[in-house]
Amino acid sequence: MKTFSIALVALALSAPALAAKGNPDAGKAKAETCKACHGETGASASAEFPKIGGQHADYLATALRHYKLGKRKNPIMAGQVATLSEKDMADLAAYYASQPGGLALKY
Repeated sequence: MKTFSIALVALALSAPALAAKGNPDAGKAKAETCKACHGETGASASAEFPKIGGQHADYLATALRHYKLGKRKNPIMAGQVATLSEKDMADLAAYYASQPGGLALKY
């Protein structure tokens, strides 16, 4: 029983990491509505919208999940993520993470 409990805990702890594995090609197809604010590759031209291209996939997936759960408050994003599944969010995160980003530190 102890071995089963340990395996169950290990599986539960790895679930967020497994959920973050998405398909960038599928994410690109799902990103059509995202492009209006975040740009074609996640490099928004407006300071109003974050640049998400090149960001870490796990960060992006978590952010989307938090908008959906109401942990992050933004009415536009809440509406955008309302119907997304975990797979949709992982795919979107994988797509934007695969894009060149303007997130490099400048020294």
